[in-house]
Amino acid sequence: MAVAAAACWFTAGTSFSSLTSHRLSSSSSLLIPKALHQNSSFHSPSQKAVGKQNFRWRSKDERHLANKDGRSNKNETGQSQLTAFKSSGLQRKGVGKGAPFESKELQVETGIIEDAAFLNAVVKVFCTHTAPDYSLPWQKQRQFASTGSAFMIGDGKLLTNAHCVEHGTQVKVKRRGDDTKYVAKVLARGVECDIALLTVENKDFWKGAEPLHFGHLPHLQDAVTVVGYPLGGDTISVTKGVVSRVEVTSYAHGSSELLGIQIDAAINPGNSGGPAFNDDGECIGVAFQVYRSDEVENIGYVIPTTVVSHFLEDYERNGKYNGFPCLGVLLQKLENPALRACLRVPSNEGVLVRKIEPTSDVSNVLKEGDVIVSFDGVRVGSEGTVPFRSNERIAFRYLISQKFTGDVAELGIIRAGEFLKVQAVLKPRVHLVPYHIEGGQPSYLIVAGLVFTPLSEPLIGEECEDTIGLKLLTKARYSSAKFEGEQIVILSQVLANEVNIGYEDLSNEQILKMNGTRIRNIHHLAHLVDSCKDKYLVFEFEDNFLVVLEREAASSASSSILKDYGIPAERSLDLLEPYIDSIGPDEATDQHEFGDSPVSNSEFGYDGLLWA
Repeated sequence: MAVAAAACWFTAGTSFSSLTSHRLSSSSSLLIPKALHQNSSFHSPSQKAVGKQNFRWRSKDERHLANKDGRSNKNETGQSQLTAFKSSGLQRKGVGKGAPFESKELQVETGIIEDAAFLNAVVKVFCTHTAPDYSLPWQKQRQFASTGSAFMIGDGKLLTNAHCVEHGTQVKVKRRGDDTKYVAKVLARGVECDIALLTVENKDFWKGAEPLHFGHLPHLQDAVTVVGYPLGGDTISVTKGVVSRVEVTSYAHGSSELLGIQIDAAINPGNSGGPAFNDDGECIGVAFQVYRSDEVENIGYVIPTTVVSHFLEDYERNGKYNGFPCLGVLLQKLENPALRACLRVPSNEGVLVRKIEPTSDVSNVLKEGDVIVSFDGVRVGSEGTVPFRSNERIAFRYLISQKFTGDVAELGIIRAGEFLKVQAVLKPRVHLVPYHIEGGQPSYLIVAGLVFTPLSEPLIGEECEDTIGLKLLTKARYSSAKFEGEQIVILSQVLANEVNIGYEDLSNEQILKMNGTRIRNIHHLAHLVDSCKDKYLVFEFEDNFLVVLEREAASSASSSILKDYGIPAERSLDLLEPYIDSIGPDEATDQHEFGDSPVSNSEFGYDGLLWA
């Protein structure tokens, strides 16, 4: 994502009671703000603190394409809405009766909105978060509280943003006009689309409740009303604006790209998870992020109902959320006539396949150098776009995002000048370095004070990027997994003890081999350590750096090291399960390539297409 240097992406909706800094994303400056909920004002600079990202759902007409912006619609000067309105009124003073007329019109409009039944379906979310400590993976961070918004969708369920309940140990909701908080349960979380599904078992909560109705994807300049519980007060808040843009957008929380709606209505911390309405009172999306920069203002984003519908249908089909599928190819535009002629593409269409992920199903039917000219019969333009609505075009990724995991897609390709049709099964992308850790706690293994853990984006965020090292960061950003389950395992730190003298200063180094065997993932490393019968444990790192420990001495020292550092166990619970080798014999012979397939920055350049 191309982002100006001064620009920052923020998730808009959760109001946090503590400040926590987060990392820059690999492809853009995406940040999540944790705004202070207590003792804060609209003028306080602390509201720009970095924190978690907020996302929203999509409209029904288009399933799930993501926009490149995660933004908060709050005024950069920190003005409250009242101040902003007064300011615009001053500009109208010279027009005689213009200002009083606007004020009167606003009062009438407010009166209508205040009595609208659909406002009663919007609830306030109270969440207590206890996030893992990725640097010390055997423990949790200090808990903190946040508030957000949610709304009723029927069948005893609520929708909110995934980041509103991320690492939530307790979630409560409160209805408008009620003073009772009810405990809610998280049924499903969609990280890519930043949507979470909640339920409340207490029947008193649902008395007299009327769920919202979803509307269709709005058009440009359609009026939109954002409702939620942002900072600045405890009661429900309503802001108005118009639809500015509908396109594939970057979702900051999930580091994904799905369909998004850009609006100019104010979206502030606490608005996350709240609905956006059209003039008919239909829900057209979920507020989730904002774009902040000194050069722009009033840019907020809403997850359209098409993305929300995809999330809900996925959950209903499978009883859980499987995620949005991916084609698994890196593409390049074919705008240049000479390039098209060289590839023997007869018309101004198609995108070039530059790289194929080994874990994707299309690796069995596509080759590098193929030109994709159609997807399920829809022609793909030379700019990587497809027809959208009446007279618009949208990114090719939009068609992929409408599919579900396991669906079959038909691709029309040109290979060596010959037109072919191939079919591939779509499935979610396999990330070598994950953006989110499922299960709540990262894996770890401690061997004689050596702390091993898989590399992840949250770990990179906690550590200073300078301590990670450029080589490891390059692998994290631009390498792809060779097989499902592959991980980059690093030596996070060394807990000093007599048995590991000389290695105390090692940190954030990738382990490549153990006693000559290439490491596939953290579970594989634990298996190799447990099954080792040699006298020495030999760990090989980058640039042929060796760490050698006497096996029996290492085993004897483990219990005292754990006691000295107050660590409950030498490994995480998931590593207690038996190791199952998921790699076939053909893949095992190619071990020299594990975790070592760097992709150059140019392949993610602004002139090409990102991973489809």
